[in-house]
Amino acid sequence: MVLLAIRAYPIITAAVKSLTNWDGLFTSKYVGFTNYRRLLTGSTFWILVRNNFVLLINVPVQVFLGLVVAVLLHERVLGWRFFRALYYIPQIISAVIIGYLFRTLFSMDGPINIVLGRLGMMPNPVEWLGNAGSALGVIIFTLVWSSLGWVAIVFMGGLSTIPDSVFEAARIDGAGFWRRTFQIAVPLLVRVVEYAVMLSVVWTFTGLFPFIFSMTKGGPGYDTTTLDYMIYIKSFVSGVNLGEACALAMLLLVIIFGLTVAQMRLTNRVDDWSE
Repeated sequence: MVLLAIRAYPIITAAVKSLTNWDGLFTSKYVGFTNYRRLLTGSTFWILVRNNFVLLINVPVQVFLGLVVAVLLHERVLGWRFFRALYYIPQIISAVIIGYLFRTLFSMDGPINIVLGRLGMMPNPVEWLGNAGSALGVIIFTLVWSSLGWVAIVFMGGLSTIPDSVFEAARIDGAGFWRRTFQIAVPLLVRVVEYAVMLSVVWTFTGLFPFIFSMTKGGPGYDTTTLDYMIYIKSFVSGVNLGEACALAMLLLVIIFGLTVAQMRLTNRVDDWSE
């Protein structure tokens, strides 16, 4: 009950304040659904939603790579202890530091442009973070790099519950690495895959603020601004409008809830078909 109250109170408060023009201190006049109407009828909100859905591309990529890495580490390839620590290092580094690192790497005079220029692939430096398409691509690459470790660890935990004799028998029968991964590991780790995907989707909608803040500040324009970053902007940057920020937070909650329910129904349907 205590945990429920702690979690429910902020949500209820945000829902109430979303119906006001709250300035965070004194002004809190009831305005009904004006904040929601202003958000839903404006083009900016839909740009933010589009950006978040584009960034969801990182989810299947990190899940696929995490599964491959986990199987390799589970089979104890040469140097597996070293690589296990190496892949997990990004998890212990601050997201802000990672953001600034990749911002430096992909800057106009950064290492990426220098290397590509010397290889003759791009004679002119590219402003990676100054263009909407390339900036989103860099962010996706950053998210995959920073999240690969925890996804691999999750899958390794699932693989530890599978007897080694299963993989050994498949190896004796001539099953190659990809066949062992997708015809043995994946069917036995369905629930683990569902868990990894669900957490990655929620994180893509709620946990990208430090990356956006340190890499692009949401620019150019709103082309890399996400829903959680816009909540910060409306709360502390472009004039204090916490009522509208609360409304945006409630819309974000609805989107996440809808995606979670859709994923649960889809996975249950897949389970029914497999039976």
